[in-house]
Amino acid sequence: MFSKLPRWCVLAVLIAVPVITAVALFFVSCQSNRAGQTGQVLEIRDAASGIFGSGKIYGRWPLEENGEFAIEFIHSVNQSPVREFFMAENGKIRLMAVRFYSFGAGMQSDLEGDLSMSRDGDAMVISGYKTCFDELNYIVGTVSDHLLFIKNETVSLRQLCGKNAHISIRIK
Repeated sequence: MFSKLPRWCVLAVLIAVPVITAVALFFVSCQSNRAGQTGQVLEIRDAASGIFGSGKIYGRWPLEENGEFAIEFIHSVNQSPVREFFMAENGKIRLMAVRFYSFGAGMQSDLEGDLSMSRDGDAMVISGYKTCFDELNYIVGTVSDHLLFIKNETVSLRQLCGKNAHISIRIK
């Protein structure tokens, strides 16, 4: 194929292709490193303790400052959905509101400080929380699923992590 080209053309191509490839890879690498340094992510990882805790990362989603996500589960006592709304704030997770359908054991019933309750159809919403967390810990349901709502995506934590998985949710 190259036998009809002058020798200097063949050498130029053989040298230029690897150089251009190396330069392109360098710029792609710089871009991905920069994105990793300036962007934060919501990370879900295995949080089981002892010899069973692997630290395995189940998933990561880009989440800008003040980005929101929610976790929904079926309350084990009153058997109705509970959705907790969170926001990324200064590298921490701030609880914003809790939406639920029924009072019962383990459900907030006293409104302290700046908390307020409102109605959203059949649901009650408590908002005004100031609480921030370094991480959230859940045990993924065996009977009912836990769902992650983030950026118009619904993620089944049971499918992602497995039933009864001990998980930790953090901002990285």
